[in-house]
Formats: sequence, C-alpha cells, structure tokens
Amino acid sequence: MVRVRIMGDTDVPAVAEIRVRGWQKAYAGIVPGSCLDAMSTEETARRTRERLADPAGTTTDLVAVAEDHEILGWAAYGPNPDAGWTLHALYVRPDRIGTGVGRALLAAVHEAAVGPGAAVELWVLRDNARARRFYELAGYAPDGAEEQEEYDKVPVTELRYRRAPAPPSGAAVQHLEARVGPVVRPEVGTVRGDSGG
Repeated sequence: MVRVRIMGDTDVPAVAEIRVRGWQKAYAGIVPGSCLDAMSTEETARRTRERLADPAGTTTDLVAVAEDHEILGWAAYGPNPDAGWTLHALYVRPDRIGTGVGRALLAAVHEAAVGPGAAVELWVLRDNARARRFYELAGYAPDGAEEQEEYDKVPVTELRYRRAPAPPSGAAVQHLEARVGPVVRPEVGTVRGDSGG
C-alpha cells in the first residue's frame, strides 16, 4: 500500500535520487545524454533544500511512501494565477513506474487543488509519449501552448496540458487531510517550481 504525505527535509536525498533517475529514464533519447549524465543528486538535493527553506515559497511537495517507509515518488504543485494550480513535477522511482505510485500522487494533488477556478496545468515534453498518455488518462489535454528549452543546444519542445476544474468536494479534502495533515491552500502568487522540468 502506498501512502502520500507532505515531504520533509529528511526525504530530500531520496527525492533527489528519484528526480535524477526519473529524468535519466524518462528523457533518454529526448534530452541529450550529456545533460542527463551530468545530473547530480547532490546538486539536486542542495537546490531542493534551498527551495524548501525559502519562507516565500508557495510550492507544496508530496511524497509517496511504501509500508516500509521507502520513498517511491514525489510531486510538487503550487498556485497559478491563470490556471488555479500548476503541477510542477511528478516523478516515480523508475522501478515502480506502472504500479500506481504516480496515480496516487496525482490523486493527492487533485484532492488538494479544490475551490473556485481550480483547474490544474502542467508542462510535459512533447516526445515523452508515456507521460502524455498518463496525464491524458487522468483528464488532461493539450491546450495548444508550446515552449522550447535548449539542452546542449538541442531544442526540446514542451506542451502545456490542462485539466478542467472539478467541483469542490469536502470529502476529498477530508480524505487528503486524513493522509497528509491539514490542507492549506496558499494564496495565489508567484509560482516557483522544479526548475529542471
């Protein structure tokens, strides 16, 4: 059984490992290997700790935890003045992809993102067919917006996906609070997220 909870400082090394290995697995053949090989769990952990320590931060980080307390996945989301909420990142340990960990994290994000105008948006690499399929099955669709990032001078296209607002559900909030503690919806402000994608 997978449990989703708020990420703590002691989770940072495991989350950094999941993010780096997730990039290396999911983006192989899309992002140049030189970029993927240069990724560092130590640097990722350092940046994550800095972000978590920022008192002005508006991002909420969740982790999926196995019964033995092992961290299996991570998601980060925050307010977006245009869309309601943005899913900044969702990564699952590569050996646990397809086991429901990603669905559990995404469900927790959706349960927390309730209220008027609470659509959720995210950016996904155009050539990441598996991720696009995952989000489409969860009710997301591309809205036509595209951006290009360069990795070692290789352009990589990202597509914006949106999920329409769901009606607020007090039961959903109570369920999430029972799993992760009180749900606090930060006021809409500057969105800062996973700078790596």
